[in-house]
Amino acid sequence: MSDTKYPARRNGPGRGGHGMAVAEKPKNFKKSISQLITYCKKYFAIIIIAVILAVAGSVLNIIGPDKLSDMTNIITDGLMTSIDLDAFVKIAVLLAVLYGGGFLFNFIQGIVMATVTQKITKKMRTDISEKINRLPLRYFDQTTTGDVLSRITNDVDTIGQTLNQSIGMLVTSVTMFVGTLFMMLYTNWIMALSGIAATFIGFMMMMFIISRSQKYFTKQQRELGRLNGHIEETYSGHNVVKAYNGEKAAIEEFKEINNSLYNCAWKSQYMSGIMQPLMGFIGNFGYVVVCIVGAALAINGKIEFGTIVAFMLYIRLFTQPLSQMAQAATSLQSTAAASERVFEFLGEEELSDERKKTGSLSGAKGDIEFRNVRFGYTEGKTIINDFSAKAKAGQKIAIVGPTGAGKTTIVNLLMRFYEINSGEILIDGTPVSTLTRENIHDLFGMVLQDTWLFEGTVRENIVYSKQNVTDEQVEAACRSVGIHSFIKTLPDGYNTVLNDKANLSAGQKQLITIARAMIENAPMLILDEATSSVDTRTEILIQKAMDTLMNGRTSFVIAHRLSTIRNADLILVMKDGDVIESGNHEELMQRQGFYANLYNSQFEQVS
Repeated sequence: MSDTKYPARRNGPGRGGHGMAVAEKPKNFKKSISQLITYCKKYFAIIIIAVILAVAGSVLNIIGPDKLSDMTNIITDGLMTSIDLDAFVKIAVLLAVLYGGGFLFNFIQGIVMATVTQKITKKMRTDISEKINRLPLRYFDQTTTGDVLSRITNDVDTIGQTLNQSIGMLVTSVTMFVGTLFMMLYTNWIMALSGIAATFIGFMMMMFIISRSQKYFTKQQRELGRLNGHIEETYSGHNVVKAYNGEKAAIEEFKEINNSLYNCAWKSQYMSGIMQPLMGFIGNFGYVVVCIVGAALAINGKIEFGTIVAFMLYIRLFTQPLSQMAQAATSLQSTAAASERVFEFLGEEELSDERKKTGSLSGAKGDIEFRNVRFGYTEGKTIINDFSAKAKAGQKIAIVGPTGAGKTTIVNLLMRFYEINSGEILIDGTPVSTLTRENIHDLFGMVLQDTWLFEGTVRENIVYSKQNVTDEQVEAACRSVGIHSFIKTLPDGYNTVLNDKANLSAGQKQLITIARAMIENAPMLILDEATSSVDTRTEILIQKAMDTLMNGRTSFVIAHRLSTIRNADLILVMKDGDVIESGNHEELMQRQGFYANLYNSQFEQVS
């Protein structure tokens, strides 16, 4: 889990951000493969063993046709006199050993590569998972959840599958190609040149197809990420889509992405698919050439019949590697496209390294000060303008204002989810910039407007990352927020697993997250619209519980229902990133300013 102690919202800054698909970037095949090779260097020794096994297996298979030629010649010569059975059996036994050894080496090589590739993909998923926790929220403001998930699942799986299949195939094919070429030239150079000439055209066509197909493999991976992002986004907001009759627009966007994915996938797979029949045709054409040239040489007495038999096998061994190399090259293109996306993610700018920071706060009193803070989510667009405020230990600080005023942004800066552009924030006189984020997050309990529950028991959701929490403490926290009675009605009480089948209302989910904040028992609290999802009666109960919880703790409350913060010690009224008014409720109402108008307008709307 993230060191923020709860998951960041995946939308943009504030409350209304919208995820965007990853921007298109030019493909660099060599760079991607080079990065993947560097990433796998830990397993080089094992991979080399697998390569040696693949080479050994191929060499044993290459020797076979030469021995078959000798066997054929023994049979041919024996037709005129008698067959030398001893020599025949010796060659037969040798062939069995050669082909059996080749199979064994290739079998072991397959097991070794399968093990290595799974370890590589396991490490890659782990690195991505850890990377997610080191990325600033700014990255997730600009990237859809579906695209990130696609990199962890689809792209990593693509790398694992193609590495497993392609490396062994590529090594075997190259060895077979080179070894067969040598044996052909060694056996008869005229027939060798004839076979090479017949397959040369196929090789050139193969290289042309590979050069043309790479861009489609790259686009295929990118469009797959877009599709995942769209589906995740639409599914998570399914109720909103239905309520606003947005099905048509969602389907149209899905069709557009799906058609784009279809086109690039079809083209990439089409080009990949024509490799096999193309090389099959070239192989058959090579058979014909070898038979014609071999027959002419045999008639002239320059070769024996066994040589023709050997070359018929050699031409198959010579053209088959070309097909396999084409297939491996195609797979490597998919790997390169997936690798680019994975390493692009792993290469994203991280949060600053805080291992050298020595500042630490434990059991903070809760004096907080904002000094001339300026901040903007994007360069050149300031959201918070010269913000200054002080909160004394134990005070309840309410932050109010219209939507987009910067209320949630202030909390994000206080928690160091984002770094301020200028100014300073201090806790007990210590600048937060000198403290680690983990230390700061330990000082705060937090309840968000957007509830978050994970698949686990009710107790696990309430306790979360807190250690040594007793059942009595959990039950006391739930009683104080009025959720205990409901939990006892669940099938297994506090051991009921919360998942998609658990039918909880938004208010009940919020009550559980509030109980989680009570268990955290941090010296400072942040409540971001914590009661927005509950009814009025439950809100009153929660407010009483919160008043008890906030007693002696510095608390920041973001609220749109101004009636809930009337007892706040200090109310900061924000507008356009500035504090335009401050004071308690009575003082602000007497001024008849912006806060008074905002407060009165809520009751006018109710009436």
